[in-house]
Order: sequence, then structure tokens, then C-alpha cells
Amino acid sequence: MRRLILRDLALAVRAGGGFGLGLSFFLIVVVLVPFALGPDTSVLSGIAPGVLWLGALLSCLLSLDRIFALDYEDGTLDLLACAPIPLEGVVIAKACAHWLTTGLPLTLAAPVLGVLLNLPVPGFWWLVVSLALGTPALSMIGAFGAALTVGIRRGGLLLSLLVLPLYVPTLIFGAEVARRGAERLDLGVPLALLAGVTGAVVALLPFASAGALRINLR
Repeated sequence: MRRLILRDLALAVRAGGGFGLGLSFFLIVVVLVPFALGPDTSVLSGIAPGVLWLGALLSCLLSLDRIFALDYEDGTLDLLACAPIPLEGVVIAKACAHWLTTGLPLTLAAPVLGVLLNLPVPGFWWLVVSLALGTPALSMIGAFGAALTVGIRRGGLLLSLLVLPLYVPTLIFGAEVARRGAERLDLGVPLALLAGVTGAVVALLPFASAGALRINLR
């Protein structure tokens, strides 16, 4: 699994499909919001947690179709299906590589971009915590959607339609953690729910994704 993760990291950096594209899109979303809503800092401060979380979610969508598609096209996925490592392990490795090239950079960049939206100082830490806890779920859900659509040509739009409804709980609880943290409110409940969603997704979806891959590889 470690070699598979390193291979995917090298391919993502070399092809520029995850790291730079996601960060660029995240930056564009955050920069355009003040132009659309005006320079009122109180308005920007109130919507900053939600905008930052929504921007991170949409940025994760950009590279989902690359999780399995390239390996499917060149036959690597067939070889991985016959390898000693189970397909569930392959799914976990692919999702981990996606998170390292997309979710982690977005998490680290979010506080810097939060300055542009006048995010309150107490919210910076909880924004990072919520993204660090929630983005692994986005990558794993994305891997599940990519496994379902791996045999479909130009299935990017279908993939987005499949995973967006599954992203909603993570978006709601993640943005709520960041908002409550910024307002110095109690955030035990949304934080526990966010952790529960991520734990359930990481525990269950590798098996569902592996099953979808087996069906598509027949």
C-alpha cells in the first residue's frame, strides 16, 4: 500500500491534476466572493466558515475522476485486482493519495485564505481542525463515486452528481464546527458528528468501492 500511495503521489504531482488545480480553484472561489458580496467585513466574517468549506469541497471534486480512471485505461487496475493486496486496500491507498494531494493542501491553505474573508481569529484553529477531520471523508466518498463510474467515458459529471448528496453531512457539520469555533460557542456536538461521519465513511466505503470495482472489471 505504501508503494501504491507513493506512486499515486508522484503521478499527481507530475501530471498536476490534484495539488495545483485544487488549490488554484480554492483561491479563485475565495477571492471572487468579496467581489460578489461587497467589502462589508461583518458580512464576510459571518459567511467565511461556510464559504471556505464549500470552496474546499468543490476543489476536491476536480480531481475525483482521476482516482481510478487512468489506471483503468492503461490496464493497471486489472493488475492491481490480481495483486496480493486486496481491492479494499487499493481503494484506501488511492483515497489516501487523493487526500494527501488535495485535502491536506486545502486544509493548510484555508487559514491563509480565511484572512481574505475576515474570518475571526478564534475560527482559524477550528477551521483547520474541521477540514483535517472532514476532508478524509470527502476523499473516501470520492473514491466510492470514482469506483462506480470507472467504466463510463466522460463520467465526470455523473460522478459529481453521485457524490455531492453524500458530501452534504460532512459539509454541514464541518462548516458548523468552523462557525461555532469562530463565534466561541460550544462545538462538541457538531465535532462529534463530523468525526462520526468520517469514521463511518472510512470504515464502510472501502468495501463498497471494492465491490463496485469488481463489477466494473468483469
